Amino acid sequence: MKYSKINRSEPRSPKSRIQKPEYGTLYVVSTPIGNLEDITLRALNILKYVDIMAAENVAHTKGLCKHYGIKTRLTSCNQHNEKAKVPGLIKQLNAGDNIAIVTDAGTPGISDPGRYLINTAANEGITVTPIPGPCAMVSALSVSGMPAEKFIFFGFLSNRPGKRKKELLRLTAEPRTMVFFETPHRIKAMLTDLKEILGNRNIVILREMTKIFEEVKRGSVTAILKYLTSDKVRGEFTLVVAGSDTEEVHTLSKKVTDRIKELVAEKKMSIKDIAGLLSSQEEPTYRQIYKECLIRKRELERIEADGIG
Repeated sequence: MKYSKINRSEPRSPKSRIQKPEYGTLYVVSTPIGNLEDITLRALNILKYVDIMAAENVAHTKGLCKHYGIKTRLTSCNQHNEKAKVPGLIKQLNAGDNIAIVTDAGTPGISDPGRYLINTAANEGITVTPIPGPCAMVSALSVSGMPAEKFIFFGFLSNRPGKRKKELLRLTAEPRTMVFFETPHRIKAMLTDLKEILGNRNIVILREMTKIFEEVKRGSVTAILKYLTSDKVRGEFTLVVAGSDTEEVHTLSKKVTDRIKELVAEKKMSIKDIAGLLSSQEEPTYRQIYKECLIRKRELERIEADGIG
């Protein structure tokens, strides 16, 4: 594999600022996800010599800057203030300033702020350049031992239990390896829902990746839930979940679908209870019946909203 030469249009020293180009460049810079040494030489060079760093959290990024002697001016730009801050940043880019966008950890725009500034700059015809580096998703896949030729990344599922279950239901027949992010206070609930809907899959769970107390645990969902005692539910989690071995091809009988329609229309039982009742009486799995219940419920809601029935 051949390596390309250094892009000489990038800032290399303070002298490069003396003669500003007509338009600046927006650099999307990946920063460490834990260990401060996980940063590229190119990223350090960019951060030192751009005119401005647009940071998700200025206080957090100051720690990285102090560690590497970076004195570039910092400004806040995140999901809370981006609508107000982006026009000013675009104006500076159009005036010839180079700007680096960084988040607290990892790559901007990947389950992190940054997309709005990146899209706005691209739509303005401003050059947007990736500065690759640490990525929790790729790092987790690399040690999972699961197929990674084809995988699907979901980031964070909904924090609302009902919506989270619906999101998981769409994945019951997904054959590709799946990667999720999750927070400490939701990890157990998310795994419980995952087991209920996707089954007791094999998973790899990574906690505090690249940090001192990094942990990588492998096993079934049940085994991981048992392992996650209160003292282990700390730090950010990355989950790698095995895809479905085979797609569900079994169809529900007319008897079962008719019974589902009847019970859903009565509105006396929750979908979870209906699925539990019918799966104990019939051959189809809980997940198949649960999914059919959701479909019927949506149809019923649509019909009622249209005033048809």
